[in-house]
Amino acid sequence: MNYTTIKSPVKASFIEKRSEFIGYISPVSTNEQAVEFINRIKAEHRKAKHNVYAYILRDDNITRYSDDGEPQGTAGVPVLDVLQKNNLTDICCVVTRYFGGILLGGGGLVRAYSHCASIAVDAAEILNMHYCITALLEMDYELYGKVNYILPEFEVKLINQDFGTSVQLTVNVKSDAYDSLCKKLIDTTCGKISIKKISEQFDNF
Repeated sequence: MNYTTIKSPVKASFIEKRSEFIGYISPVSTNEQAVEFINRIKAEHRKAKHNVYAYILRDDNITRYSDDGEPQGTAGVPVLDVLQKNNLTDICCVVTRYFGGILLGGGGLVRAYSHCASIAVDAAEILNMHYCITALLEMDYELYGKVNYILPEFEVKLINQDFGTSVQLTVNVKSDAYDSLCKKLIDTTCGKISIKKISEQFDNF
């Protein structure tokens, strides 16, 4: 259920035998977003010889790629392979090539497109997304120290805190740790803490 993606779009480039390869990688969550990203890069590089792409989506397990005029199997598949080997999803990569006049051959193309996708991935900030439960913890001030000491043990992510008539903490906790956290908090506070589940979603830790 957990997955790995990137935080924001990045760009990386290199030159191989006078051909310039520019790699663009972006988080996407739908087929429409992937196509929009691909078309935007193509519009920016209308004069480029090739705009190769590959993308992977969690929804419906969609995987697509295109060689965009390069010999079959030498461009789109190597880009896709890089994404898969890095266990990335909800991701789109476009590699633009400006032909420099020197043929690279099948093996050279595979290496060049793989390398360009790899340096784009290396430049990105990776997010490890976990299925989480958002909970509201409410307690008296005298219990705040005990509760705050326990939270790091369960890798709890603090979303918000409110110090009013009581202490209210909004937190995200990985779903598989939620029950254990609740038990520990209830035992430690002798049941004097209120725990309310608010929602469930993915978050990065």
